[in-house]
Parts: sequence; C-alpha cells; structure tokens
Amino acid sequence: MPKKAVVSQESLQPASLKSLAKHLGLSPSTISVVLNDTPGRSIPEATRERVRQAAIKFNYRPSLIGRTLQGKSMKTIGILLPVLGEAYHAQIVSGVGNLLLDRGFFYFTAHHGYKPELIREYPSLLHARGVDGILALDTHLQQSLPLPAVLIAGQTDLPNITNVVLDHTHAAQLALGHLHALGHRRIVFMKGQRFSADTQERWTATLTAAKELGLTVDPRLIVELEADSTSPEIAYPGIRRLLEHSQSNPAGRSLDFTAVLCFNDLSAIGTIRALHDAGLRVPEDVSVLGFDDVEAAPFHVPSLTTIRQPLQQMGCVAADALLRKIAGEDLPRIIRIEPELIVRESTSRPVLQTKGRRVSRTARA
Repeated sequence: MPKKAVVSQESLQPASLKSLAKHLGLSPSTISVVLNDTPGRSIPEATRERVRQAAIKFNYRPSLIGRTLQGKSMKTIGILLPVLGEAYHAQIVSGVGNLLLDRGFFYFTAHHGYKPELIREYPSLLHARGVDGILALDTHLQQSLPLPAVLIAGQTDLPNITNVVLDHTHAAQLALGHLHALGHRRIVFMKGQRFSADTQERWTATLTAAKELGLTVDPRLIVELEADSTSPEIAYPGIRRLLEHSQSNPAGRSLDFTAVLCFNDLSAIGTIRALHDAGLRVPEDVSVLGFDDVEAAPFHVPSLTTIRQPLQQMGCVAADALLRKIAGEDLPRIIRIEPELIVRESTSRPVLQTKGRRVSRTARA
C-alpha cells in the first residue's frame, strides 16, 4: 500500500517528481507522461486524473532545467531592448506580449542601454536560461545568435535572423510629400542618434525622397540628435541653435525655414517647445511633422501630424514570426510593415516670413 505521508499539502516546497510518484504508487515515468501529455502511451483516464489532481494538491512544478536537458521547449522568449518604459518601445513590447500570452509563452526582457558589451553578452545569458528564441528591438546585433531570432526596427545581414522593419522609403515619401504639397521648400531635416538602429536607413530614405521632390537638403538646416535620452529634450538644443542663427541672419528673413521634419514624436514635442520659447507658433509660423504616432501624439497641443508606425502590430508580427521560426518554418530575411500619414494640427501651409511681418503665400499671390 503506498505511503501517503511522503508529501505534505502544507509544505512550502513543491513536490518532486519522485515524491509525487511514491505518493501515488506510480512510476516517475508515468507521472511525466501524464503531466507532459506525451503521445503514444495508453494510460487510463482515471489514472491521468489522479495524477493531475495530485500535482495540483501538492504544488508540483516541472523542472525547467530537466526540460532543457531533454530538448523540450521552455515556451519562453528573451526580449532585448535599449530602454524600459519609453513610449515607442513600450508599444512594441505590448504587441509582442499580447501575442505571446495568447500562444501560452512567457518572456524575459533585458535592456542594454545601447552598450555593445551587453548586446554581445545578453543573448548567451538568455540562451543559458533556456529561452527558445530571441526578439531584439532597436538593437545593433553584432554576431550570429545561437537560437532563432527576429529583429525589430533595424536591419542585419547576419544569417538566420528575420528583420521586421517599417518601409522607410514609403515613410519618407509620405512625410516629405505632405510638406511639399503644402508648399514647404525650406525644411529642417532631423537625423536620429547614431546608436539608433533606424537612423541610417531612415536618413538615406529621406535624402532620396527629397531628391525626388526637388527639395534641397541644406547642411545648415540639419539637426542631428545626440543625447542618449527618452525625453523630448533631445531636440531642444539643436532647434534653439538654429533659431539663434536665424535671428542673427542679416539677409532680411526672420527664419530660414518653414517646417521641421522630426526623427520621432518625442523630438517633435521638444521642437514645438523650443519654437514656443522663441515666440513662434506651430503651425502658423513653423510646421512640425513627427514620426511613430505614439499614444500621446493626438493629445499634445497642437496634436501631432506624424508618420504612423503600427507599433503594436509590428510587435505582434515579430512575435508570430519568431514562434514560426522556433517551429522550424523558413521565413524571409525581411518583413516590411507599411506606414501611414496621420494629418493633425501641427502642419499647415507655410507663411512667407520677412522681418517685422508675416505674409501668407496665398494672400501674397
């Protein structure tokens, strides 16, 4: 007769496979087959139910290390991202998390702050903890990874990595096409920080779109973001410097530009603040166009005209692609997501600005 005093319901420690088997008078292999739903074994349903109820009663938890050694899926994903809590990254991770939760997967997040040594080390650390795959967001991967991987926002030619990216060519055409159609010709072009994975591709696409529209990219009207910050302040110093230069310009115009094409919505908010502090109105004096369409964009005053990246959708698409790769599917190297122009209050037709007065182009015509 099996001894029932081996495990205690009041014990703070979960039962082991061996103690649970001893309590039930069954072999450990039978317990394992039932709890792992292993196919091909004929075990009466009454026995299966006894095992399941005992596992609940005595708080049995399978050994994750044991599952790894047996080559079984941990149903766990590792997520690499630069920062926690920033609106852009948070919306993407929300999309990732929603899909993983729906598919029964758990995930870890590790933020690296764009530090190359952490970007090198974290994949191995996550692999050692048994994750089934890695999803990297806005991260410059420097080496091949030891398990299935998907990269969001940024591109790499490293083997066996699928890139989920926005169609930056189309995004640049939408943004500059909107400003051009309104009549803007003197535009401030904002370039992202060098450590951002999107910066170079978006900048190249912007220059190409400007050339197609016949717009001049004046080096004096380029603002390059530098600060490692998730605050709107990243754009403030560069815009202030431009304004100071414009105000000291003896050519007769009070401003050298009529619009600012920002790197993201955060920098657009910082730009609007810098213009406001200089006594300028958006969009009456200067139009401002953002990028991303973060949740705050429609609630800012003025509400932001922006290029929408479907951030949660990108997260869902990337998470689904990673699970398919884990299941052994072959996926293309690049999955492109289409952007959308969202027109709100921060852009309008330009005003011809001369010292001491503002004249609408339409009125002047």
